[in-house]
Amino acid sequence: MKYTHVYPLQISQTMSMSNSYILVLDAPEMGRQVPVLIGEAEAQAIIMAIEQRQARRPLTHNLICNLMEEYMLMLKQVTIDRFEEGVFYSTLYVTDGFNEKRIDSRTSDAVVLALLQHCSILMNVQVLEETSMAPGALEDNLPNHHRQEETLEELEDKLRQCEQDEDYEQAAEIMKRINDLKGC
Repeated sequence: MKYTHVYPLQISQTMSMSNSYILVLDAPEMGRQVPVLIGEAEAQAIIMAIEQRQARRPLTHNLICNLMEEYMLMLKQVTIDRFEEGVFYSTLYVTDGFNEKRIDSRTSDAVVLALLQHCSILMNVQVLEETSMAPGALEDNLPNHHRQEETLEELEDKLRQCEQDEDYEQAAEIMKRINDLKGC
């Protein structure tokens, strides 16, 4: 199988399914983008990993990274191997320096772990061709977020408070509003 690098580009809440998000993976070498439906917790974890923010206590993906570090395991890469009946299937490649193991994973979890462990995310080119769209094609179909009248500074203060209170659901909403104001 031939693989190409993909990178998290954007996360947007879906309008059709509550608590569901669309993660857009960018494949710049192929000039394509792939939408992946993910859950709310995974969306928040991806945002936190991209922004290199940490919760006061370890979240599930951080716990996995801590366990890997404790047992001297390293995540070498993540692959997105196939797409069946609307579901992406991914593999984690984990090594102890001598042996490499392949571990089945949900794609959303694999992306979070790859971001936290700073390793490559690769997608099977055939899967990419089956599931991708041209750049910008998704933007026309993603929901527009309503801008609030709050200032950027006020929103950032609210975000810090949500993080202190470990209210990640509200933090995700505020982060989306901040990104809207910044034009991200």
